[in-house]
Amino acid sequence: MKEKLQKINDFEWLLPKSVRNDMNVDAKIFGNAKILELLEDEAIEQLANVASMPNVLEPVIGLADMHFGYGLPMGAVCAFDVDNGIISSGMCGFDINCGVNSIRTNLTHDEVKDKMPELIDELFKNIPCGVGAKGKLKLDISQLNEVLKRGVNWAVENGYGTKEDIANMEELGCMTGADPGKVSDLAKKRGLSQLGTLGAGNHFLEIQRVDEIYDEESAKNMGITKKDQILIMLHCGSRGLGHQVATDYLQVHEKAVEKYKIKIPDKQLVCAPFNSPEGQDYFKAMKCAVNYSFTNRLVMTQWIRESFQNVFKKTWQEMDMKTVYGLCHNVVKLEEHEINGEKIKTIVHRKGATRAFPGVPVLIAGSMGTSSYILEGTEEAMKKTFGSSVHGAGRVMSRHQAIKARKGQEVQKEMEAHGRVVRATNPKVLAEEADTAYKPVDEVIESVVGAKISKKVVKLIPLGVCKG
Repeated sequence: MKEKLQKINDFEWLLPKSVRNDMNVDAKIFGNAKILELLEDEAIEQLANVASMPNVLEPVIGLADMHFGYGLPMGAVCAFDVDNGIISSGMCGFDINCGVNSIRTNLTHDEVKDKMPELIDELFKNIPCGVGAKGKLKLDISQLNEVLKRGVNWAVENGYGTKEDIANMEELGCMTGADPGKVSDLAKKRGLSQLGTLGAGNHFLEIQRVDEIYDEESAKNMGITKKDQILIMLHCGSRGLGHQVATDYLQVHEKAVEKYKIKIPDKQLVCAPFNSPEGQDYFKAMKCAVNYSFTNRLVMTQWIRESFQNVFKKTWQEMDMKTVYGLCHNVVKLEEHEINGEKIKTIVHRKGATRAFPGVPVLIAGSMGTSSYILEGTEEAMKKTFGSSVHGAGRVMSRHQAIKARKGQEVQKEMEAHGRVVRATNPKVLAEEADTAYKPVDEVIESVVGAKISKKVVKLIPLGVCKG
């Protein structure tokens, strides 16, 4: 499949609809030559599958972090017309609103470096990590329903975070129109004990220092003013609740495909007409998981602040610990985009992709132990990618392959040899998330900057990491 790609320029590649009889629109891939080498044929085939969906808008997008996923690759974007289009739980993803919070401080590397072991220990103690981890919060069902409906507004009213945090979040930390009645009892049961937990997999909490500032004005607007300034990056999602929402509605959408006679090339692309009861029920339930995830990260943000207070004996306000930005990856949104010179309402599925509207921060988590970046969205992204950019480095190995390739203890020793402090619930997690399991993040960044769908603002280097 890769040989059928046509070069547009050094960073953009066309998969024309003529390569398959059933494709309705073209697909485009964003990546430099190195990224193209690493792309899986199976992931490109999945893009072609989505390009053959009914009423899909042109083009279907594969980003530089793209890799094989469930139905739609991770690191991909597709959009549908709001009047005649579909919505798909699988094309949103299982970890709904897996996303990132970036938190700045006024601390410097010199102030932090000798306290890193103590700081990481404190964070590891205060932020519940790991598969099935249970949080310190004990919600009843009415409180959980408030979280699902009102998102971070519930958190702030209960002492977790501030209104300023809310102002610096995508969707202001709450998608309106969420309906807890559309979320199953099982999903709620899974979510009751997990609010304020990091989880496992590629989720992490990382202390970082500013290594490079590329755009001083944009960085200053984010409160980032100097090299060696300390930031924190928090990456996690909607935990068991979001996974159950996705699982529940895959079954609903399997029946909807038959009911509405929707032709799909892959059973993993099950869906429902957006304006059908099955489509709207999922959209309302998905919003609940989105709101849960935003709240999950803000609760942990407050515990991160408290951990810093315990170690540095200053208030978090004195350390200027404010949210740079908070964003989501796996999500479906109603957005207006220009198609063939006409602005239309669209249903945008971003799966392992970040919104990249002009002037908006784009937080890119590198693979564990390597650089992360803060970028900014552009007008070009609006024209080329439905206002989207990458979300991370993107895997080149499955977790099973990564565990076979390296031992967790070896990865930990290697990171510690570079001066990084590492805590994990299980060494196997470190093997799963080793940098060798991911694409080179610098190549990913070069690809999106070269395509002008994001611009570089800040490069961040890890000092310490907590893994589930």
